[in-house]
Amino acid sequence: MAQSNIIARTGNEAMAEAMRQINPDVVAAYPITPATEVVQIFAGFVADGLVDTEFVPVESEHSAMSACIGASAAGGRTMTGTSSQGLALMAEMLYIAAGLRLPIVLADVNRALSSPINIHCDHSDTMMVKDAGWIQIFSENAQEAYDNMIQAIKIAESARLPVIVTTDGFIISHGMERIEIVDDQEVKKFVGEYKPEYYLLRLDKPITVGALDLTDYYFEHKRQEIEAMRDSKSIIVDVGKDFGNKFGRPYDLFERYRLDDADCAIVAMGSTAGTAKVVVDDLRSKGLKVGLLKPRVFRPFPKEELAEALKGLKAIAVMDRSDSMNGQEGPLCLEIKAALFDKGLNKILLNYIYGLGGREIKLDDIEGIYRDLIEALKGKNLDKIIYLGVRE
Repeated sequence: MAQSNIIARTGNEAMAEAMRQINPDVVAAYPITPATEVVQIFAGFVADGLVDTEFVPVESEHSAMSACIGASAAGGRTMTGTSSQGLALMAEMLYIAAGLRLPIVLADVNRALSSPINIHCDHSDTMMVKDAGWIQIFSENAQEAYDNMIQAIKIAESARLPVIVTTDGFIISHGMERIEIVDDQEVKKFVGEYKPEYYLLRLDKPITVGALDLTDYYFEHKRQEIEAMRDSKSIIVDVGKDFGNKFGRPYDLFERYRLDDADCAIVAMGSTAGTAKVVVDDLRSKGLKVGLLKPRVFRPFPKEELAEALKGLKAIAVMDRSDSMNGQEGPLCLEIKAALFDKGLNKILLNYIYGLGGREIKLDDIEGIYRDLIEALKGKNLDKIIYLGVRE
């Protein structure tokens, strides 16, 4: 197994460090809080000659993704980073990148969307583009942010789909943690050399990129993209296993935490899952059979696997750090609900919308959710959608 160096890094530093080790051909970016540091630190690596990446400072996030699309279509290994309104400005080009099957990797530091203006964490930005055709991977901490960035390159280039790796703004991005960094040469061997089959600069086999595609073939081309997303699930699993074999930290589509004999459990993504684990351990010490399921991959959504993992539970609470603005549950809860329905599983299912605009989620808040589930098991009627911590 490859040796690791233990160092202290913030989430932003960890993502930039992974980018340095990957040494992409092109990074095009425009800064935005709280993701600015990712590309700022990487720009320092470029200036210091630690990578031979072509760094392109552009005039907007729309231009950043446009430049990444051009670089990737030309055959370059390409990465970028953004957050919130920056991701919103990129949105048009995100669909184009996915439709062109370009393996771009984007570090997104989750942040609320305006209005009102807010720079703190929730998942509204990532959920806004959940159906753009990008694989989405969520990170619980700085270690996972580092590991996920390295895996994302291999996943993207194997699936021929772009990948978003997320961290929670300020909570992970600016929080200093102990992480294990793999040797540069080991990362280089793991990601391998990028050898695209189709690219604009391959003169012996010219291709058309971005052609007009009307009623005659558009549907067929979108179906190919859809199938690629479905097929990417096995690629993500294989890359996670390979990463674990080489570096001692295996990854799957989601993580089960003390779930096997649990009566009730929370489903939560990102940094909140780490907080929930502390609560689970505390309640377990008091004899309560509670657990946690942490989705790591939101796109493609692993509905069959999640339903199988949740089938033994009597009650489930899904925590959404965004709202769908649809008069129903949040986006993660709707996906979980559909997965259970397709499996024929009728469970007590509560949805907690929490943490919008960076509203803090505390240990007591999460314990309260478990207490609600226990009360629901005793027959107490509770609201199916609860806005946790909001002032009335």
